Amino acid sequence: MDVQLLTYLFVGGSFALYIGIAIWSRASSTKDFYVAGGGVSPIANGAATAADWMSAASFISMAGIIAFSGYDASVYLMGWTGGYVLLAMLLAPYLRKFGKFTVPDFIGDRYYSNVARTVAVICVIFISFTYVAGQMRGVGIVFARFLEVDVNMGVVIGMAIVFFYAVLGGMKGITYTQVAQYCVLIFAFLVPAVFLSILMTGHVLPQTGFGATVLDAAGNDTGVYLLERLDGIVQDLGFGAYTEGQKSTIDVFFIAAALMCGTAGLPHVIVRFFTVPTVRDARISAGWALLFIALLYTTAPAVGAFARTNLIETVHQTEYQELPGWFYNWENSGLIGWVDKNDDGRVQMSAGAAFKGTPTFAGDRDEVTGSHGQRVVTNEINDNDAEVYIDRDIIVLANPEIGNLPAWVIALVAAGGVAAALSTAAGLLLVISSAVSHDLLKKTLKPDISEKQELLAARLAAVVAILIAGYFGINPPGFVAQVVAFAFGLAAASFFPVILMGIFYKRMNKEGAIAGMAVGLIFTFSYIVYFKFVSPDLNTAENWLFGVSPEGIGTVGMVLNFIVAFAVSRVTAPPPEHIQHIVEDIRVPRGAGGASAH
Repeated sequence: MDVQLLTYLFVGGSFALYIGIAIWSRASSTKDFYVAGGGVSPIANGAATAADWMSAASFISMAGIIAFSGYDASVYLMGWTGGYVLLAMLLAPYLRKFGKFTVPDFIGDRYYSNVARTVAVICVIFISFTYVAGQMRGVGIVFARFLEVDVNMGVVIGMAIVFFYAVLGGMKGITYTQVAQYCVLIFAFLVPAVFLSILMTGHVLPQTGFGATVLDAAGNDTGVYLLERLDGIVQDLGFGAYTEGQKSTIDVFFIAAALMCGTAGLPHVIVRFFTVPTVRDARISAGWALLFIALLYTTAPAVGAFARTNLIETVHQTEYQELPGWFYNWENSGLIGWVDKNDDGRVQMSAGAAFKGTPTFAGDRDEVTGSHGQRVVTNEINDNDAEVYIDRDIIVLANPEIGNLPAWVIALVAAGGVAAALSTAAGLLLVISSAVSHDLLKKTLKPDISEKQELLAARLAAVVAILIAGYFGINPPGFVAQVVAFAFGLAAASFFPVILMGIFYKRMNKEGAIAGMAVGLIFTFSYIVYFKFVSPDLNTAENWLFGVSPEGIGTVGMVLNFIVAFAVSRVTAPPPEHIQHIVEDIRVPRGAGGASAH
């Protein structure tokens, strides 16, 4: 059975499973729609949390960053995993004890202000749409290659699938769908990693293969370590050593801090801790989620190293006509481009960008081709030796093909990539819809709305959110993991300080919280927009504030939030006495009731 048919079977079968679960677990009340009725088991919630948190950035893009950036990409591993521990240990149990299942609901009640609630809703929308853009882009990339459609059409297909099970099932449908999606994505990530580890190093576990010596074509041990070999390969092509970082220490620190604190402020992950019956179950499910997450995150460095090694050895100095089929397939998807600068018919990889921007081609392959049958790139060509553009988001998806693995493994990876992107997209869209229907409509604008009307409003808000998310997926502001890093920065700058101080500093009042959130969000958002959209040519280390990149600026925004919030709270009236008692009460880890919608 060929790859295409297997892909249709694997992806189509997973879609049928997700839709079936959505129908089986359809939400019939606002509690079902927002927190799955509050009765999910800790193990199931741990798997759902892992799927919700391990987005297309984790599955599709992170190993790609590691493959291309090497040591510098460790900041993503440290930031995202460290952030989850921070969330699970420092914030989640206390938020669960407070009993409000959305971040704006917590902020609105803790800071006794509908203005604070509205500012929090705005922050949720900014963060979630930035984050979901990366997920829809991931869906489009998967479909572009494996279903042989345009990237934009892939985004539209993904929108239709998410629309069905997110709008119909709400959190109840999403939770059980995400359990299935976790099983699909982790199996899809680990199977090719194990295959490649055995083929390249003789080790079954990719984690040990990452630090092992490589085998030659006959299966004999060469005595050369994988990373040593990879260092030599990339340095011969003019790149920096794979095991040495190029980023400044301060930028690494600020990016890691933004990712950590952003994780702890992500609304779609926080809400997952309200789907279990008790605070104790919330802590247990956090432990299960960390275990499930660790399976992927400890494997990703090995996958990145295997992919970079195989990619260079397969493509570099190979005649275009003799390249494997996957190269042409991804070229047709617009995610690979080749310019034959010296007209020798061979693909040369070298440091630097071959041309400006992503590939744009002069017509279809059947209409316009170069002297060696390649798609003709119309971009402005750079004056260097680099000839090939490879989108880093394709690395995990192309990895089985690059490693010449069986067709069923390739199809499985396609299903895993879709599962990773859809699971997080659904969670984010639900957060947006609940922020609009529950926090803005029910709690602020129309408090007398009925439960049936609120549920309808939530579903309509989800529809609008899906349409906007689709637009951002078709017009993404960067590659998947980069876009997601911006979302984490926005979360760190807006939510993390007010949640942390809301739990541990009873003197923090509504004026301080509102001022802090506004300053953190505006500063961080403006910095990212300036360097990424207004003046991208100035996006270099010498122009950055304190040498901090847009990916790490959320840490500066977070510090500003803390300072402004604290300063304003000290010169304004303290919170009411009953609010201070609530703050003291939620730090006692016993006696929490169920999550409340009202």
